[in-house]
Amino acid sequence: MVKLNKIYTRTGDDGTTGLVDGSRVAKHDPRMAAIGDVDEANSAIGVAIAAIGGGYPADLLETVQNDLFDLGADLATPGEDFAPDEMTLRIVPAQVTRIEAAIDEANAGLEPLRSFILPGGSERAAAIHLARAVTRRAERTAVAASREVSLNPQALAYLNRLSDLLFVLARAANLNRGGDVLWKPGANR
Repeated sequence: MVKLNKIYTRTGDDGTTGLVDGSRVAKHDPRMAAIGDVDEANSAIGVAIAAIGGGYPADLLETVQNDLFDLGADLATPGEDFAPDEMTLRIVPAQVTRIEAAIDEANAGLEPLRSFILPGGSERAAAIHLARAVTRRAERTAVAASREVSLNPQALAYLNRLSDLLFVLARAANLNRGGDVLWKPGANR
């Protein structure tokens, strides 16, 4: 259980921050950039949940938010052993598989794509598309960090699948509101 009595610690005043194992890295370290982008993606998903209201897919996205906290802890845990244990949070294949199943379920009711789509439509869809774009940035940042430090491949896979899930959820949000907003190449020349 996490218990925070004091919000500020002053330990980061020197431009460093602590990792799960107690080591310290610069706040601009690639690992920390990835953790920050995952946090931003989680916040964007929170905005999408607020736009959706209750029910599906808000409930699914709340589960994703919890997973993203696990994923942030995973990224903040140095090492090359990616097996979870009582004291170490790691993204596991079952979490990736759950996202894949949610993608398949949400995509089942959608027409095949005929064009690229614009990230808009309803307020719900626009908020989900924004979360998707931020998630894609988090994935790019995490992949870049993985070129410098060992990161759990399942965490990277989770971020990749999550952007796909958000894409199909945005399409589904527009389904009863006129459908996808299609890109019209060269329409404004």
